[in-house]
Amino acid sequence: MNQINSLDIKTFVANAIREVFDTMLSLEVELNNADLQEPTEGRQIAGSVSFAGKVMGSLNIQLNDNFARIMTAAMLGMELDEIESDEEVRDVIGELCNIIGGDLKSRLCDAGFVCQLSIPCITSGNHFRIESKDWARKERLEFRHQEHIALVEIYMKLGE
Repeated sequence: MNQINSLDIKTFVANAIREVFDTMLSLEVELNNADLQEPTEGRQIAGSVSFAGKVMGSLNIQLNDNFARIMTAAMLGMELDEIESDEEVRDVIGELCNIIGGDLKSRLCDAGFVCQLSIPCITSGNHFRIESKDWARKERLEFRHQEHIALVEIYMKLGE
C-alpha cells in the first residue's frame, strides 16, 4: 500500500491537465489544491474513466455545462454558438478523460502498477454529485479557466 501512497498522483494529473489545456485547447488554466469548490451552478457534466489491474480506480472530471462548451469550442476550433449538439460536448469531455486518464495510466504502469483504461462514461444533469467510497487513496484537484471551475477526483486501491 505504501507504494500507492508514495506516487505523486496530484502532480501527474496536474501536469496532464496543463498539457491538454496548453496544446489542445489553447486556454490558460490555473490549478488549485486547497479550498476546493464544486462546480455547482447550472447544468453539470461529468466524465469518468476507470483503470483496473495491479491498481484499480477511476478519474472523474466534473464541470458545469458552460465551461464544457467553452472547452468544446476551443478543442474543435469553433465559436460557442457553432456547437450543434450536446453530443459534441460529451465527445470532447470523453476525450479529455481519455487523455488525462491515459497519462495517469502510463505513469502508473511506469511505476509497476500495470493496468488497463476503460472507455469514458459521461453523465449530465442538474444537482448531482459523484461519490466513490472504500478506496485506499483519494485525490482532488480543482482547475480554473477565468471564472470557470472544474473538479478532478482520482480514486485508487491495489488490485486483487
